[in-house]
Amino acid sequence: MFDYRSMFDLTGKTALVVGAGSGIGEASAQGLAAFGAEVYAADVNAEAAEATADGIMENGGKAIAIGLDMLDSKSVAAVAEGIGTPDVLVSTPSVNVRKPVLEITDEEFDRIVDLNLKGTFRLVRQFGRGMAERGSGSIIAFSSIRAQVVEPGQGVYAATKSGTVQMLRALAAELGPSGVRVNAIAPGVVETPLTAQIKDSPDWYGSYAEKSILGRWAQPHEMVGMVVYLASEAASYVTGGFMLVDGGWTAADGRFTPPL
Repeated sequence: MFDYRSMFDLTGKTALVVGAGSGIGEASAQGLAAFGAEVYAADVNAEAAEATADGIMENGGKAIAIGLDMLDSKSVAAVAEGIGTPDVLVSTPSVNVRKPVLEITDEEFDRIVDLNLKGTFRLVRQFGRGMAERGSGSIIAFSSIRAQVVEPGQGVYAATKSGTVQMLRALAAELGPSGVRVNAIAPGVVETPLTAQIKDSPDWYGSYAEKSILGRWAQPHEMVGMVVYLASEAASYVTGGFMLVDGGWTAADGRFTPPL
């Protein structure tokens, strides 16, 4: 009989988590380590990565802190040279500039695209090659509900998140024959440094909470279940996926409950 209890076990696996210094990346690193993976906690902020790695080790896990800049192909290549090809790659960092499309400057456009889309590209290009050569691996990158639904001020950010999904789907098709799985996770509203601006505005924060079916924001640790699932053998037949973890945000129509 198949050992179902082992499906989520990551013992003996290595996982590179980029953006591990805070938010969803930090929680993902902790979660993967809790299920047995040896985690490379990578972040452009090396001190933050160190803090995450220290926290994992204090709880009995295995972790190594790494400085990595997704904006620099040489930095990504240097990490690959140093650690080899991990079994799991998780990419979480994003940046947003909340402005109408007609007011976005060239510099702001480039800044959003260079991290959110091209940064993800740099990672999957570098580590996807090694996974394909080895014949196994799981690539997980964070998109957003903004890949499907938008609002004023989210145009360029939404474009990068939609672009990430389509890029990963193409990569899934290309690497599937080599045994590598590629999936995107789409969170709803999560309390992270990226959304601090909204949390500081009670009306804005409350409106977002009410939009989800569950009536609240998510915490970073609530993304970890999907990360562990996609990293593990439990998702051995899952690739090219767009996995919504949004509290029902995209399932419900509008922000008004009709009298029934």
